[in-house]
Amino acid sequence: MKAVVTVDAGICGFKTRIQADSDDAQNVSFQVASGCEKAGGFGAALTAKGPVDGYAELGAGSDGVILTTARETLRGCCAACAVPIGAFKAMQVAAGVALPKDVALDIKAG
Repeated sequence: MKAVVTVDAGICGFKTRIQADSDDAQNVSFQVASGCEKAGGFGAALTAKGPVDGYAELGAGSDGVILTTARETLRGCCAACAVPIGAFKAMQVAAGVALPKDVALDIKAG
């Protein structure tokens, strides 16, 4: 299955396109394109790690490949970037463990 997630990261103005593909409904490969150098670096690092086992990733939680790669590559103001969550959601859909549904954050100053 294929899943495509487009992330509008917010005030930085960068958009990222994440494509996740799985031929066996378990092992997921990624293609990430972004105008953001840091999100692009995250995508390159994630892609370089090879296919991600979607079932193992669910069990690993924050110690899984996707979120570990995010911690390794996204620091400072980018530590809370929405791109890794988009990658995780794309992985779930590509592996067939979740249905596609938009996720939204509505952020306002108090």
